[in-house]
Amino acid sequence: MKRSLGFFAIIPAVAFGLSLSAPAFAQDSTSHPSASQSMEKAGADTESAAKNAYQGTATAVTDTAITAKVKLALHNSGATENGDIDVTTVAGAVTLTGHVTSAALMAKAEQVTKATEGVTGVTNQLHVDASDSSSNN
Repeated sequence: MKRSLGFFAIIPAVAFGLSLSAPAFAQDSTSHPSASQSMEKAGADTESAAKNAYQGTATAVTDTAITAKVKLALHNSGATENGDIDVTTVAGAVTLTGHVTSAALMAKAEQVTKATEGVTGVTNQLHVDASDSSSNN
């Protein structure tokens, strides 16, 4: 008799558990992508990521080359004489920061930078440091 009471107690618990899990079995399979669709999407996402990484690397390499060209051109032109010019390049746009000894050298640095191959724009944030020009005399 004890055994039959335990058995009858389990039957409602199992029935209740099945009733809770029924919605999971009844879900529409079209709402979830198939394994092949998921793999195709993963492949496309990976391809896109690789293209973006390539573009980012190519831009960084180009910017580094432009920065080197600008620094060399500034040095060869004498614009860096007794000054301290930092060159930063982002997507071809060059920013000049630092100090020069005269307004003429500041203008010359901007002109030389604009004339450098690959430069798409120049932001001149150079400052004339009067203390350097007076110490050279």
